Formats: sequence, C-alpha cells, structure tokens
Amino acid sequence: MVECLTGKKVLMKGNYAIANAAVIAGCDCYFGYPITPQSEIGEFMSGKMQELGRAYVSAESELAAINMCIGACSTGKKAMTSSSSCAISLMQEGLSYATSDELPIVLISVMRGGPGLGNIFPSQGDYNQATIGGGDGDYKLIVLSPSNVQEAIDLTYKTFYLAHKYRNPAMLLADGLLGQMMEPVEFGKYPYAEIDNSSWALSGAKGRNPRIIRSYSPTEGPQCEHIRHLFDKYKQLEENEVMYEELYTDDADLLVLSFGSLSRNVKAAIKQLRDQGMKIGFFRPITLFPFPNKRLNELSRKVKKFLTIEVNMGQMVRDVRLAVNGNVPVEFYGKPVGSWPSVEDLQTAIERAMI
Repeated sequence: MVECLTGKKVLMKGNYAIANAAVIAGCDCYFGYPITPQSEIGEFMSGKMQELGRAYVSAESELAAINMCIGACSTGKKAMTSSSSCAISLMQEGLSYATSDELPIVLISVMRGGPGLGNIFPSQGDYNQATIGGGDGDYKLIVLSPSNVQEAIDLTYKTFYLAHKYRNPAMLLADGLLGQMMEPVEFGKYPYAEIDNSSWALSGAKGRNPRIIRSYSPTEGPQCEHIRHLFDKYKQLEENEVMYEELYTDDADLLVLSFGSLSRNVKAAIKQLRDQGMKIGFFRPITLFPFPNKRLNELSRKVKKFLTIEVNMGQMVRDVRLAVNGNVPVEFYGKPVGSWPSVEDLQTAIERAMI
C-alpha cells in the first residue's frame, strides 16, 4: 500500500498519485467499480479510506457508484468516484441529475480506447464525453486536464475546490498513459480554503426548516429560472477559472494546440523546430471547461494559422474553431488511439502545417 505522504519527493504511478491527492484534499467518501486503466485508484482507496475511518464502498456497478456519490454529496460530504470511458458512459444520467441538483461530485476519468469497449490503450477520445456530456438537458461539468503526474496531483486538489466552490460536478480528465506512468512527485498540503456548505447540505432539520434537493420541477417557469441560474454559474467559471499554458506566442506564425499528456511530446517537437528558426507557438488548455475562448480569439488576431493535435479523430478542434471564429485557418492532426505520436512524427506534421 502506498503511503499518504506530504513534504517528500517520491516516485509514484499516476493513479496512486491522484488517489493520494484526493485523500489529502479531504475526500470523505469513495465509491467505485474497477476498470482498467484506473483500477489502482480504487485499490489505494480501499485501504487508505478505511485506515482513516472514512467511507469506502466497492459498488456493484458504475450506476451504483455515481448514485452513491449523489447521496453522499447531498449531505455536504466530499465524495469521489473514478472510472474510464465506456464505464463513465454509464454514469451520464447521474451526472446530469447531480448537475441539476448542484452537487459537488468529483469524478476522475482515466481515458482508454473506444468507441464501445475498445481496448486499454491510451486515448483522448473522451474529450467530447467530458465537455459536452451524454446526459440530458443543458448542463456543464467543470473539466481539468493534467499533462504530468505532478500536475495531476495539483489539479486533483483544484478539482475538489472548484466542485465545492461552484456546487457543480467536476472531472479530472487524465488518460491511460498518465494513469500508469511513474514520475517523481511531491505532495503539498491541500492549498485551498474549505467551502462552507451549511446553507444547503442535508444535515438533519432539527432546529430549522426542512431542505429539499431534487432535479424535478413540475412547472416551466421555475425550471427555466433554475437553468438560467446554472448558466450564470458557468459564466462565472468562464470569467474567473480559466487555466492554460502558453509558450512562444509573441512571434508565432503557427500556433500548435494540444491537451493532456500528449502536450509533452508536442512541446518537445516545437522546441526543436524553434531551435531551427521556425516561428511556432504552443498553447495547452488546462481547463477544458471553462475553455480559454477569449485568449484563443486574441491569439487568432496575431498568428497566421492554428494546428490542433489530438489522439482522437478531432474533438477539441471543434472548440478551437469556435473560439477562433473564422479569423485564421484551423488544421487538425491526429491518430485514433494508442501510443502518442513520436516527436519526429509531430515535427513532420507541424512542418507541413507551416507550408
């Protein structure tokens, strides 16, 4: 069993690091069902949560796990589940309910190959699943995407914080490579103030009026008002919580975009090409929702072309094109699933885009 340590540099697999960070962030309850390539998260939690006197349930299904999170979060507890791709598809109805109920569920998604059962190879094919969703109605999840194991730790802390600050389900979107790779990391203390949930949590009605948390609204007016309230919250997220990494944009003719751990290869390719005198910039959205639309639109007025690189058949590129709004051409390079394109292959793709 991996120790839950702070203040030391340790070599750790991504899945264990994420689980460790969740414990440090104060996760009260973990409900999950195993599926590769994220099963180590539940393995870690099965021991550590019981050791700390917190709740752990190996649920009978992903449906059960997400609904257990709904129940626990309704009492104000920090509840988390984790899964992958085809199994997260089973949680979509529950995520729609939780978003309408304004419940701060934390969901760790470690992507594998799809569609359907697919395979356990790394992939970025669940960008649409995370940012658009498969549940019903108008809703959004907060989505953060790390590029290395240390960032996965830091963004796990941030995911818990944002979920509770905005009372909205939040997802850490990793991938099979990041979940399985080992890197040296450090665990700091949870860096955020705890959010007071006493005004809404179902904690027993003794001495106060009863509270009700539900997504059902029998009349049109209140439902419209509720949805507008949710979208006011999403607007606040877009104004205050956008995160991105940006390099070499001052003189760039071509801006290359990627997300997640693939960005490491992309940055390496760009650095080598810049050493040869090519004017190429790099941009990585860290928050996939809220997406950095404003900054990308600003950059589209400076550069000549965008190139989006993903390990899927073109998903984030849609949001990039919407942000650019026709100011410059946006090209796409990708592969469906499996190992990330090599630095050499990426250099070739970038050089072609420069023509």
